[in-house]
Amino acid sequence: MTNWVFFHAHPDDEASQTSGTMAMAHERGDRVVEILATDGALGVVPDGLGPEELAGHRRAEHERAAEVIGIDRIVRLGFADSGMAGWDSNRNPAAFCNADRELVAEQVARILREEDADVFVHYDPRGNYGHPDHVMVHRVGAAAAALCDPQLRVLEETVNQDAMIDSYEKARVMGLDSNMWGPEAVGDDGELIGSPQSLIRWAVDLPDHIIITKHRALEAHSSQASDVGVMLSLPADAFALMFGIEYYREPADPGPMRHAWPM
Repeated sequence: MTNWVFFHAHPDDEASQTSGTMAMAHERGDRVVEILATDGALGVVPDGLGPEELAGHRRAEHERAAEVIGIDRIVRLGFADSGMAGWDSNRNPAAFCNADRELVAEQVARILREEDADVFVHYDPRGNYGHPDHVMVHRVGAAAAALCDPQLRVLEETVNQDAMIDSYEKARVMGLDSNMWGPEAVGDDGELIGSPQSLIRWAVDLPDHIIITKHRALEAHSSQASDVGVMLSLPADAFALMFGIEYYREPADPGPMRHAWPM
């Protein structure tokens, strides 16, 4: 049995970014643990809900998604959502982007040791798209890994820029078009989303039934219409094309990219 610990920024990030890998690990009999940095309180507020109710609503959505995926344990660090880059909320002292990196890294390292983790998954250096909380997940994750046994495998979830462009062209042939994943899609920091394929080590191909699980996990986060809603609106073949492979960098073993299970 392999012990996996995944570190995510907001409720729904686990579903959109690593739920396929998580579900495959669970199916193999591995232990799957998620560390969640923030409450996601600055996400989309659905109709009929007050802003002050969103954090609790998203917690319930997250718990439903965890059941679908097969997550064995959730550890909530409890930081406030920092919001998108440049928002006034970035100055909130309680926001995750303003946390003491060393202190939080020690907390995460304790969880890794407690779980006797074999694999630790966090984000690439830009957190995929420059969101302050995602960048902080990388910084804390890297610092926490440095405090642990050198045998700990560290993977950094990312988006394959080359594959995204290829998928975009195929999606256009299907009659679909979205700036969400176009060849010029940029993140919070104005840079292209994700990483070039040359920096990616692992491409985890999701079987059809796991792609269905990933879709169901996203359905649990239906309040987040601006991004999750777009993903869920895709026809099944387009969803599989765009989100049927999950990509990881591995700093200790940088390449070339392999389509394989990382363990």
